[in-house]
Amino acid sequence: MKKLILSFAIAALAAGGAVAQQQPTKQPTAPQAQAKAGPVITFEETEHNFGDITQGDVVEHTFKFKNTGTQPLVIERVDVTCGCTSPAWSKEPVMPGKTGFVTAKYNSAGRLGQQSKAITVHSNTGEPVHVYIKTNIKEKQASAKN
Repeated sequence: MKKLILSFAIAALAAGGAVAQQQPTKQPTAPQAQAKAGPVITFEETEHNFGDITQGDVVEHTFKFKNTGTQPLVIERVDVTCGCTSPAWSKEPVMPGKTGFVTAKYNSAGRLGQQSKAITVHSNTGEPVHVYIKTNIKEKQASAKN
């Protein structure tokens, strides 16, 4: 009987000690939405598809972005992959919370088939950002002469 009571007492102490060692867990707090320090460029879209166009067509698309950072954003330059694409962009600093643009004008003269062109945006955010224009160029049909 003494052994049974002693075993029970040891088991109770061991269980009590284990409970006492458990720390109450802290509930994680919801992360607060904080703007990243410095300028941050956030595009509404990073790809635009013009669909089918006819050889020789000139098409244009404007990519809009927002500065989601905490400091003014300055676009330093915009690079394109060939002379068929000409860019334009916001020249003034884009303040935090405000929007800017990068426009790509594409001339399909002399090109046929599927096309994908990268536009590389260099700014004071540190890393370049890429946006893309895509299209399928169909051959221009000769006009019928009567």
